Amino acid sequence: MTHPLFTPDMKVDHPYWWEGAPRPDLPVPDLPKTVDVVIVGSGYTGLSAAITLLNEGRDVVIFDAEHAGWGCSTRNGGQIGTKLRRGLTDLASSYGRAKAIGLIRETVHARDFIAGMIEEEGLDCDFEVAGRFTGAHKAADYETLAKDIEPYNKELGIECHMVPRAEQHSEIGSDTYHGGQVMPHNATLDPGKFQSEMLRVVLAKGGKIAIHSPVIKIERDGDGFEVTSTAGRVRARDVIVATNGYTGPMFPEFRRRVVPVGSYVIATEPLPKETMTRLFPKKRATSDTRHVVHYFRASPDNTRVVWGGRVAAKETDCRSSAPKLHAAMCHIFPDLKDVRISHSWMGFVAFSFDHMPHIGVRDGMHYAMGYSGSGAAMAPYLGHKTALRVLGKESDARTAFDDVPFQTRPFYSGSPWFLGGAVLWYQFLDRVGR
Repeated sequence: MTHPLFTPDMKVDHPYWWEGAPRPDLPVPDLPKTVDVVIVGSGYTGLSAAITLLNEGRDVVIFDAEHAGWGCSTRNGGQIGTKLRRGLTDLASSYGRAKAIGLIRETVHARDFIAGMIEEEGLDCDFEVAGRFTGAHKAADYETLAKDIEPYNKELGIECHMVPRAEQHSEIGSDTYHGGQVMPHNATLDPGKFQSEMLRVVLAKGGKIAIHSPVIKIERDGDGFEVTSTAGRVRARDVIVATNGYTGPMFPEFRRRVVPVGSYVIATEPLPKETMTRLFPKKRATSDTRHVVHYFRASPDNTRVVWGGRVAAKETDCRSSAPKLHAAMCHIFPDLKDVRISHSWMGFVAFSFDHMPHIGVRDGMHYAMGYSGSGAAMAPYLGHKTALRVLGKESDARTAFDDVPFQTRPFYSGSPWFLGGAVLWYQFLDRVGR
């Protein structure tokens, strides 16, 4: 039975972003016998690495088990922020203040890298520097956010300011939050177009991509690798693993270091211009300080609300998640209670156990993954840095993440049996205001 909140043509497990950037049906290319680099995964990490390598004259073959960009690179919210999952105080307690500042400063480098790549490569992806508003879920969160301002402005070069509750209608058309923090130089883009445009550039520069061609074996072969996929076998000097939330059994040592977490998203039917202007007066990307975060924004054409978050302890289907996301949306924007949903989808983000992005080399293979909710910003940047390391440009490839241990846990092999309990606990803390 059709749900009353769904439009008659509501699309399930079909991201809104695919309307402007349909998944391409690429023919399987003729694979060379040898290649400089094989990349596993055609999301932001893999494509960004490929562009850097191709610009330096390297031969690149990309394998993907699904359509190009089928994973979370075309399923995320398209928010390019300058924060990590962990804040400065938390990071300083683990790594010291100087290291913490260096880690967060990488987010600024990531934003600047993306803006530069979009300009240099001519990527048409609705990139817009409209800023970001982080709403304080409770009054104490406002004070915590306010304490961040001085080091962010003075030490990190990240401009931000506070907006008290009495003035928050200048940022968001809601009375729910206790004020919030604004980072005016954060950005948004269309995730589907961004991935499609990077793919276009890779193909134009001579890169090869084999879709629906999962890698089934990787073997060391002297100073290189023999990579076998369902499309054929290629010998490569280097391999880059760029699978993030879709890291499968083929890569057990990576799989046991990332936790795939489903993030669920809806898009509303088109709304009147005056409604969108009232909800998003400055078209800021928005998130909040809940443990189980809401993230939302206006669509690039400013006609729809795109709303994301976690809705259940266990993974669920996109038809069931849509009404729950709608309810969360209406808690923040009560007058949207009769607005219908046109699209509902989900994607797997990858959390690491320390909630930090990771980059490095394991078993001779290069990798970048575990972005922990900041993948739209960090994946293109760390894909580029990974490529620089493959090219032997060690000084240019350095990041503050290089010496951060990529942790795992005993008895964890990639199936997060503990996730449901953790989500329930954090949802409880959000409800009681802790």
